[in-house]
Amino acid sequence: MKIGVLSLQGGVIEHINHITKLGHVGVEIKKLEDMEGINGIILPGGESTTIGKLLRETKMFIPLRNKILSGLPVWGTCAGMILLAKVIEGEIDGHLKVMDIKVKRNAYGSQVNSFKRDVIVSEISSGPLPLVFIRGPVITEVTSNVKIVCTVDDKIVAAKQNNMFVTAFHPELTNNLEVHKYFINMCR
Repeated sequence: MKIGVLSLQGGVIEHINHITKLGHVGVEIKKLEDMEGINGIILPGGESTTIGKLLRETKMFIPLRNKILSGLPVWGTCAGMILLAKVIEGEIDGHLKVMDIKVKRNAYGSQVNSFKRDVIVSEISSGPLPLVFIRGPVITEVTSNVKIVCTVDDKIVAAKQNNMFVTAFHPELTNNLEVHKYFINMCR
């Protein structure tokens, strides 16, 4: 299976390494042609405003949005979650606006407030998963067609809607491959 990782800015190589460890091909998506033939795409953590701007500059914004709306499996981690959200708290406009969620940026504070928590996410694994939060956003509202996958301290930090999956945390920064396995299964 061929899984793309949007490679305009942010944590790319860590996702590609996890995909490779699972026996699949991870490809960097830097231009429109790179999206051909992928089975799914990961929008990594980073700076959502910068990634959104670069998506427009590279002319990938509308084609990527259309592919997602047509069913391409997509997983947004941290900034990727913000890119997919229909509404960003305190902002007039969003980015791709494809997932029926409202998000709050930096809900856990600044970089110095980063933390790791071991949590059982029954949708993904029977054992606890290491969840790493770095300036993590949270989901503050969902519609009825969005499934809440994980909460931490009563805050929604992972959700799924059809072909779209989002996490406020960074599984690529751990040695655990379960969340990547979960997304690859979505791509089958």
